[in-house]
Amino acid sequence: MLVLLLALATAAVYLVVRTSAPADDDNAWAFRFFGELRDWVDANRDTSPLFLYGFNYLRLGVSMLVDTVHGALYGLGWAGLVAAAGALAAVVAGWRIALLAVAGFLSFGVLGLWEESVDTLVLTLSAVLLAVLIGVPLGVLAARVPAVGSALRPVLDVMQIMPTFAYLAPMTLLFLIGSPAATIATLIYAIPPAIRITALGITEVSKSTVEAATALGSTRWQLLGKVRLPLARPTIVLAVNQAIMMALSMVVITALIDAPGLGQTIVQALERVNVGAAFDAGLAIVVLAVVLDRITTHAAKRAVPTNHRSARLRAAGPLVAVVAVVAVTVLGRMSSWGAEFPAGWRASFAVPVNEATRWVEFHWYDATEALKNVVSAVLLDPIETVLTTTPWWLFLVTVLIFGTLSSGPRAAAIAGVAVAGLVGLGLWQHAMQTLATVLVATVATMAFGIVFGVLGARHDRFALVMRPVLDAAQTMPSFVYLLPAVALFGASRFTAIVAAVIYAVPPVVRLVERGVRDVPATVVEAAVSSGSTPRQLLWKVQLPMARRGLLLAANQGIVMVLAMVVVGGLVGAGALGYDVVAGFAQREDFGKGLAAGFAIVLLGILLDRLTQGAGRRADDNRLRRPAT
Repeated sequence: MLVLLLALATAAVYLVVRTSAPADDDNAWAFRFFGELRDWVDANRDTSPLFLYGFNYLRLGVSMLVDTVHGALYGLGWAGLVAAAGALAAVVAGWRIALLAVAGFLSFGVLGLWEESVDTLVLTLSAVLLAVLIGVPLGVLAARVPAVGSALRPVLDVMQIMPTFAYLAPMTLLFLIGSPAATIATLIYAIPPAIRITALGITEVSKSTVEAATALGSTRWQLLGKVRLPLARPTIVLAVNQAIMMALSMVVITALIDAPGLGQTIVQALERVNVGAAFDAGLAIVVLAVVLDRITTHAAKRAVPTNHRSARLRAAGPLVAVVAVVAVTVLGRMSSWGAEFPAGWRASFAVPVNEATRWVEFHWYDATEALKNVVSAVLLDPIETVLTTTPWWLFLVTVLIFGTLSSGPRAAAIAGVAVAGLVGLGLWQHAMQTLATVLVATVATMAFGIVFGVLGARHDRFALVMRPVLDAAQTMPSFVYLLPAVALFGASRFTAIVAAVIYAVPPVVRLVERGVRDVPATVVEAAVSSGSTPRQLLWKVQLPMARRGLLLAANQGIVMVLAMVVVGGLVGAGALGYDVVAGFAQREDFGKGLAAGFAIVLLGILLDRLTQGAGRRADDNRLRRPAT
């Protein structure tokens, strides 16, 4: 009742004080500040000690690492690299994964994207190597020193909330464009899961094992090197796995700052609306992601040999693998066919995909245009009008009041600070336009996610069929989703919404399915025995008890929708996404673009704190509720 009265009061105040949606000031102080900052950096890049002994050396070191990895992979030749992938998979994951790795790497050449795929692999491996070298020690430190863990937690939260676009402008400012800036941006995006999962693995090491080792006289370093790290090995390998997956999703976006690889192919396809070319490149990234994922996943699960013979065979494996790779590399280098991937082996999906796209464009135009117009008129335009005509102070008060009720005072306070930051950056109208698009896309994402998640939870066959589709959808780079959306709906805000829904639905489906499946079987059996119908069981038992999972799904959906809506600035979504893209393209807009990047981060913090806080508040209320 209180919430309803507050909502009515807020609506009444809005009707009295609403504004006429004034445009943002193109000369806001934040734009001037960031523009002057870029001018200072450009003028002092070769003279300031900050760059001479800091950023320039960091850029040089990363560049040397990328060049080393590049030289090593290209030095093997295509045959040697395929053999190396198979040999590595055989040693750490078994012969089945080795066959998958060989087939996967061969597919890069078959698609005609060998060099682009290797360039993407170079940047990914360079970033992941740095993420592991930095993230694993930090994760161990966070687990062993509570103060370090507490200090890192909010930093990692912000890093994981930040949409990929938001990393690019600061990277170009500090490290220019090219592979070093792309590698550092990918490192920043990939390192949070490496730190978090490593810390989790160290924390979960059995206390009794540690106590036994301590009783035997082990020192602190011996405990770490001989007990905690070996026992946490599967979890640390999982941390590497997640860092790889995050790096692959980011390294494609860095094509916007002149990073080589498959991202460049996708960006060029986007400029030409060539869905087929983007499909081939996206397929290559999916294959690369699947191969790397299976290698690391099976490496974490592989059992330790139980007898001397198995141990000897396991120990001889690396030597045999090295000999085989050297032999194939030398043979490939000495043979004419080893110079480059044979052209006769190539095939492409580009032509049939483009033909199918043209058929859909021609036959579905009326339906897609009607859908776009209806959603824009009924949902998007009214919500955008309300948000852009709401005075910032009323929006702030609303966030504080309703945020406190739903998520608690701490989350509401953080959200309020984020709102104040949006006001201070001078991008209020564009932030509200972006928020309107995010809200519409989130509603659609949650609708599809709940439907498919519930179906997956209640029907095992449906879940089995859906799982590989979700796997492929989650590894496909975000750029790829823009192409079919542009082909169907043209360049518009609705295009960004469609792409965002496709991009964000898979994790929402997984979380909803997990939440419904985690409802205790005893509760379900009790409801069924009481005469509940399947519909009553769903609405009165499973969904209410899966509330925490649904709120987590909403949180992840919002973060992913925000990231994709911003990328939609490339296809006419406007608002903050366009500001960021314009900041890359035009020097005079750099200040506004960088300010827009920070505004995106603040918008992400606002939405994340409210949804995460609501989930924690729901758990606290359930724990405080007296048992009946």
